[in-house]
This record gives sequence, structure tokens and C-alpha cells, in this order.
Amino acid sequence: MTFGPKTWVVGETVSAALLNQEIRDQFNSFLGGWTPYTPTWTATGTNPNIGNGTLGGQYMKVGRMCTVVIYVLFGSTTTYGSGSWRLSLPFQAGSIPSGTPGVLNWTYNTTAASNFMMGAEPLSNSSTGNENIWMPSQTLIGDWNAMTESSPFTPAAGYSLRGYGTYQTAT
Repeated sequence: MTFGPKTWVVGETVSAALLNQEIRDQFNSFLGGWTPYTPTWTATGTNPNIGNGTLGGQYMKVGRMCTVVIYVLFGSTTTYGSGSWRLSLPFQAGSIPSGTPGVLNWTYNTTAASNFMMGAEPLSNSSTGNENIWMPSQTLIGDWNAMTESSPFTPAAGYSLRGYGTYQTAT
């Protein structure tokens, strides 16, 4: 598939295959399905291990725009490592002068019910997903702390972490 419009030449014979490539296939790329991927879960200290939990993600990329969803369901044998958690992106982020190529929003569910808190991860230029996930402090109103194995609170089996957002990719 091509990623830019074709330059048509006067007198050129247009075939069905050429029309499919230039019109149908490019149009379908905008409506394409989600592509699964497995993010890498790391930490600034000891890396966590998903154990019998679930770690997954999916993305849809159109041009240099990527929409991503990341999902972590903690299991009974999940170990949480030490230090600030990181979850990798499917593609390296682009670079924007004086800005950020995107922000991921995060929800941290503490039970199977609807109890959750929201956080954010501003992506730096050329990021691969190595920024802090920021969650509200449980002790100081208006403060945000990097998410770790014990902040904002210690996770347990059945808790989940979901990240979602759109960002500009490098390629």
C-alpha cells in the first residue's frame, strides 16, 4: 500500500488493481482493525513480572498518528518490582518543538467494582514509553506521585491498570 497520493499522468491506463491500491486500500487503512501487541513492563529498580496476570495492548496507526490501549490485570503470582513503572509504546514517539507528542491517560481499578483513580503520562519527544505514570497522592491534596509498587497503594490480584491515548509517532 502507498502512503501518499499518486501523481497521475495524462494518457495513463488506469487498471482495477491501480484503483484498488490508490483508493480502496488507502481508504480501508483509515478504517483498519486494531493490531494486538504486548507491551514491555519495566521499572526504574527491579522489573515487575506479570506472572499469572494479563498484560496486553492494541493499537491503530494511521500515518504518523497512533492510538493505543494498554491493559494490565494483576494476578495472584504477579510481582510488582521496585521503582517507577514503565509500559512500552508500540512505536517510538515523534519530536515536536516545545511540546509533547501525546499524553496517555491511565485508570487504576482497585476492585472488580467501579472504584478507580485516574492518572496521566505526558510523553516526551522520541519516547518509547519510559516516562512516569503520574497518579494522585493519597496523602497530599493536589500532589501527584510516580506510580510504583506501593504508590498510590499496593496492588493486589484482581486490580487493573489501563492506559489509552493518541500520540504522534516518529515514523
